Amino acid sequence: MEVKIGVQNAPRELTLESAQTPDEVEKAVTEALTSRTTLQLVDERGRRVIVPVDKLAYVEIAEQPARPVGFIPA
Repeated sequence: MEVKIGVQNAPRELTLESAQTPDEVEKAVTEALTSRTTLQLVDERGRRVIVPVDKLAYVEIAEQPARPVGFIPA
């Protein structure tokens, strides 16, 4: 699953591939926002991304569609 994080005053967004489900990511974002601490996510390689909640602009959660394998008949 792909997660994009917009950070205030940063020219580019953070993008990571996560093995977490969309519900788990949403729960982590909601808990971070309510506790006013940091948003902490882990990517597929085990790297941690930590963003202060007061710097969050947005979080986009998108499941990646399965890619077709082989040829598409005409």
